[in-house]
Amino acid sequence: MLSFTINRQIGLLIGRKGEIHFVICGDQKSIFIPDLDRFRAASTRFKGLRLIHTHLAGEDLSEEDLTDMSHLRLDLAGALEVRPDGSPGKITWAHLIPENPQGDYWLIHEPLEPHRLSVNFLAFIGALEDEFARQQKTRRIDAAEKAVIVRVESHSPDEAEASLDELRQLAKTCGVEVFDAQIQYRPQPDPKYLVGRGRLSAIDLRATQIGANLLIFDHELTAAQVRSISDFTGLKILDRTQVILDIFARRAHSREGKIQVELAQLKYLLPRLTHKDLSLSRLAGGIGGVGPGETKLEIDRRRIRERIHRLEKDLKGITKSQGQRRGRRTKSGLPVISIVGYTNAGKSTLLNTLTKSASVAEDKLFATLDTKSARLRFPRDTEAVITDTVGFIRHLPRELFSAFRATLDELQEADLLLHVIDISHPRFEEQIAAVETILDDLDISGKPAIRVFNKADRFEDKEALNALCRRFNAVAASALDKTTLRGLLEKIEAALPTTDFSGRGNYDSEQPDERCEEENNCHPGGES
Repeated sequence: MLSFTINRQIGLLIGRKGEIHFVICGDQKSIFIPDLDRFRAASTRFKGLRLIHTHLAGEDLSEEDLTDMSHLRLDLAGALEVRPDGSPGKITWAHLIPENPQGDYWLIHEPLEPHRLSVNFLAFIGALEDEFARQQKTRRIDAAEKAVIVRVESHSPDEAEASLDELRQLAKTCGVEVFDAQIQYRPQPDPKYLVGRGRLSAIDLRATQIGANLLIFDHELTAAQVRSISDFTGLKILDRTQVILDIFARRAHSREGKIQVELAQLKYLLPRLTHKDLSLSRLAGGIGGVGPGETKLEIDRRRIRERIHRLEKDLKGITKSQGQRRGRRTKSGLPVISIVGYTNAGKSTLLNTLTKSASVAEDKLFATLDTKSARLRFPRDTEAVITDTVGFIRHLPRELFSAFRATLDELQEADLLLHVIDISHPRFEEQIAAVETILDDLDISGKPAIRVFNKADRFEDKEALNALCRRFNAVAASALDKTTLRGLLEKIEAALPTTDFSGRGNYDSEQPDERCEEENNCHPGGES
């Protein structure tokens, strides 16, 4: 009757013991639900609150009602009809349901008069939460972060699938369990929500249903987009660049690598530092202060800029010492071979097999970040320095490209590039193009190079493999099998400039602690 009299919707948020936590007065068509952060919620538990509100025109639960129920993880949402005479009519109610083959997110019950409802609510909601928990136990949830990966694509389904598959591998390398992948096809990304408000709502529902707590976008998001998407979904939001930066932070071990990673992280963070907190602004001290001084945000930005300047200075010092070592290496007369290629193509494994080194080689993206160098001895008792470098990837973040330029400048001194390619990868041609694009950006694409089709043991059609080798002027090999590397070694030795090795004893390794002893660096075929 009150709702009818004031011509406004009235809502109640009721706890499981029947206590009323909020009374909400809306307008004729909607109500605004207050902040509920102080109430519990988890991937298998609800808020412990049910929303019952009036509908003046007797309409069913709206899409907005159902979305709010999911987004806020309410126990249920109910709409009570207000009859023309102001008396209560039927109530329509709905609740969330676990993942199901039909893809439904909620169940809407038939309208009934309130006095005809005979549900034991506490038993019902307890059983529903238990069902959510049982459904989610069928998934691997050892990881703390459980993600839905998202991409916007304008034209190419194949490109979208390949890119999301790579993002899935990047997330796995970070220890994130990917529960689902979503692709939104649209001509242009939405400037605020990237995928659009409607599709983001559906993704949020899906994340709620399967217990995901993280959205990873296969794009670089702006600070405004991150804030808008996070506010809308209540989930943690990451983009592709942040995932790659996290991997680099985990994998860098040398002082140079750690400086480069921190530098990249700070350069990524600086333009995205947009928090506002007026209570943290401080006044200029002393007599004659003329108004507000630096805000907390400005202080943070200044400190980040100072830290970037200090790191860049340290990196210049490291680069200078590296240049001195490269100068001594040049005087030694040893030719230099640099291994390049897409991440996880098998570069470190090839270095280990060629030189009997023990560099870390894992079936993960970016397993190697720190430069590794060793001596390589050829069958005719000539030698060279061979260096493993960080792997490349499509759409390499600008911050990483800039920070790792000192490492990549190592390639400038190379006499020969070994471009290692995973021939077993279904999109190896795109990986070749990505690597060569980065080499062009570094102005070293004109150097002598040998393409190595690695993982040839996984290629069953040998005739097709030989045809690909002829087409791309490549050498097929398996970095795990030294017997397949003899032809590669012969081609490398033929491609290197004739060198006087009289000064080879003066060679200084980039990393002396990791340098292989000369007597252990034998030709893979067994010849010393």
